[in-house]
Amino acid sequence: MLAATRALLVERGYTATTIDLIATTAGVSRPAVYRRWSSKAQLVHEAVFPDLGPEPPEDDFVAEITRLCAGAVRMYEDPVVREAIPGLMVDLRSDRKLRKLLSDRLEATARSQLAARVDDAAAAGIARSGVSTDTLMDVIAGGAWYAVCVRHVTNTDRAAKELTDLLLNGVLST
Repeated sequence: MLAATRALLVERGYTATTIDLIATTAGVSRPAVYRRWSSKAQLVHEAVFPDLGPEPPEDDFVAEITRLCAGAVRMYEDPVVREAIPGLMVDLRSDRKLRKLLSDRLEATARSQLAARVDDAAAAGIARSGVSTDTLMDVIAGGAWYAVCVRHVTNTDRAAKELTDLLLNGVLST
């Protein structure tokens, strides 16, 4: 069902990818889909953002920010992600409970790991104190999304490097 969902998103787009179409394509019944996922948004979210377990953070603060920026750009470069994001944003906006569930599934560990790295870097004098981890994570995700999905940059390595450089310029202590 997850593979069928990913293929249909690229082939048909988010709106046209219905539970019925996913079930038919996957060769299962509609109730089989709903036994596992409560909504299309939940199914799409899991298909697009599989639970791969947390990536261990880098020991070096600069390397960690570099890894996060490059990872965000790579994620949005995936055609499945590009097709799913606009529809998911609309669906998740109207369902706060589902949005929190999915956000916790995808972001909670990454945000807490980044918070620890920011605190450690500030204590070591590497980063400015008072840097908001949530804002930092939002800028990474938002900057990568805008560059890849809205501006349609083709040199994603350069986009990741420029995002990293900009962030580090604002975060590192002088």
